[in-house]
Amino acid sequence: MTAKHDLIARSNRLGAEPHITNYAGGNTSAKDTETDPVTGEPVELLWVKGSGGDLGTLTEQGLAVLRLDRMRALVDVYPGIEREDEMVAAFDFCLHGKGGAAPSIDTAMHGLVDAPHVDHLHPDAGIAIATAADGEQLTARVFGEKVVWVPWRRPGFQLGLDIAEIKAQNPQAIGCILGGHGITAWGDTSDECEANSRWIIDTAQAYIDEHGAAEPFGAVRPGFEAIGDQDARREKAAALAPSIRGIASHDKPMVGHFSDDPRVLDFLARDKAPALAELGTSCPDHFLRTKVKPMLLDLPADASVEDAIARLHELHEVYRADYTAYYNAHATPESPAIRGADPLIVLVPGVGMFSFGANKQTARVAGEFYLNAINVMRGAEALSTYTPISDAEKFRIEYWALEEAKLQRMPKPKSHATRVAFVTGAASGIGKAIATRLAAEGACVVIADLDLEKAQAAAAELGSTDVAIGVQANVTDAAQIDTALREAVLAFGGVDIVVNNAGLSLSKPLLETTEGDWDLQHDVMAKGSFLVSKAAARILIDQGMGGDVIYISSKNSVFAGPNNIAYSATKADQAHQVRLLAVELGEHGVKVNGINPDGVVRGSGIFASGWGANRAATYGVDEQDLGTFYAQRTILKREVLPDHVANAVAVLTGPDLTHTTGLHVPVDAGVAAAFLR
Repeated sequence: MTAKHDLIARSNRLGAEPHITNYAGGNTSAKDTETDPVTGEPVELLWVKGSGGDLGTLTEQGLAVLRLDRMRALVDVYPGIEREDEMVAAFDFCLHGKGGAAPSIDTAMHGLVDAPHVDHLHPDAGIAIATAADGEQLTARVFGEKVVWVPWRRPGFQLGLDIAEIKAQNPQAIGCILGGHGITAWGDTSDECEANSRWIIDTAQAYIDEHGAAEPFGAVRPGFEAIGDQDARREKAAALAPSIRGIASHDKPMVGHFSDDPRVLDFLARDKAPALAELGTSCPDHFLRTKVKPMLLDLPADASVEDAIARLHELHEVYRADYTAYYNAHATPESPAIRGADPLIVLVPGVGMFSFGANKQTARVAGEFYLNAINVMRGAEALSTYTPISDAEKFRIEYWALEEAKLQRMPKPKSHATRVAFVTGAASGIGKAIATRLAAEGACVVIADLDLEKAQAAAAELGSTDVAIGVQANVTDAAQIDTALREAVLAFGGVDIVVNNAGLSLSKPLLETTEGDWDLQHDVMAKGSFLVSKAAARILIDQGMGGDVIYISSKNSVFAGPNNIAYSATKADQAHQVRLLAVELGEHGVKVNGINPDGVVRGSGIFASGWGANRAATYGVDEQDLGTFYAQRTILKREVLPDHVANAVAVLTGPDLTHTTGLHVPVDAGVAAAFLR
């Protein structure tokens, strides 16, 4: 294997272990000689993980490629630490060929250190040493002369120079502990570099395990222990989640993630938790994703949901004022504008951790980073006193011009980004098309269906559980609906879009329609929509973020066709629910609208289950021609497909119809008899 391929394999192994480094954290590099395609002469190259990449999933496309001669020549033009940020732009003039990914701020560390392979990582045990009050003394005690202490310095060109000098002056050393930050290790081969990184991490952890205090977070606070029954704990989490999501979304909408990891619950139960949480995180990769500190509820685990929510709102005001004061204390006229004063991590003793981000992956990763921070604090407190970098230094990174530039380069969010959609009957047909379209527009999607296996399979087609999950829901059963929505809330923090799509139909004349036929259709569609809307409305109101409720009704709600009295009557019921709920939920910013399709034959579960055969018989056509028959009776002569209904849902719930509620949108290719009056 070449040095480049060795680098990718090493990176993937290191990135796969959360205690070594977290998602998009750390960077790795390799140096080697290749033939310059222009001159035919050998040229020394540096391959280094690019800006924003992830070690665990790194591919060749994620590497920045630079010429080492030009990279090292930057030392001669370095203008000093006050202007070191200018060096990042200079990296672009060192790129080889197309250059690959954008070079990160840590590129200097890799290029200037005289070693063929370099790792910079954020392991829990390493940061524990790095954030201990006596970290320098601990480094010498734990590692001897093999690892050298580097005082805190913001990542950049000067830090690269510092580490290069330390390696040159300490030929026996295999790496460094970077104060407040992480570790850097090097080696002559990829395997040696990885072995040195792992030795530093394993040695640090072994020292903590052998010499650390048994209870580094102090004694358990009576009443703050974890709720022992997991179902009860998660039920309370689900009851709190919508209000907490609303708190985290005061400035801009957020997607949520919940964790009741035992390490989080143990931390929250301990005496030192309030003081340590107030100190915040230290490693830049941590606090850039978790904010400088979390918001911690100061009530015991048995506090009622109502009391907890009231207190959380009070603490939110305190948190916002505190964060604004932090910004004002350190901002300069050149600083970027404040990015929002809401917490990204909310900790609830006895229950767990709620984390937030612009999408599910970001929210989940924020929680993973705070769990890493808990591990760091545990290690530092076990050996010494946890002492993170100062708020001033945190601010210099959080509101760094280079960090702001990175944020500005991010693609524009899709129309439904940050929104969570709950779609019933979504494992097939119209519901599946709706779920697919909303996911494509950036929404997180909960596919609710009577068949759990099919729901999960449909969700898997849309992507990972960061995009969609499948849940079981018989919409005639209020308890099942509550359970399904609880899963939605715990998965994504809340719900913004509710689509009442579940349905069925039995095509029979009046005299052949049984009481059971009538009850079944009304239970699934009229009663089912009512139950789903009622349960979802509680969440929407608690969030305080507005939202959308969509009813997939039918042109039959206003058009009198033959041989379907039960179906058409229940669709008329749904249609009027739209109007009633639009009036009732409007004060909460919730829009309620309906869609009236006609004759969606292809891909429809209803038509495949016998309805199509019955309707074909009613109209005297072959079942395979039913779609064409419906199309020919429309004004536009076009067949209606599931995707056309999904398009209407996307528009009604998107950013362009923010002032539309109580509307029924025909998706029927034009049926004059069904025109709304």
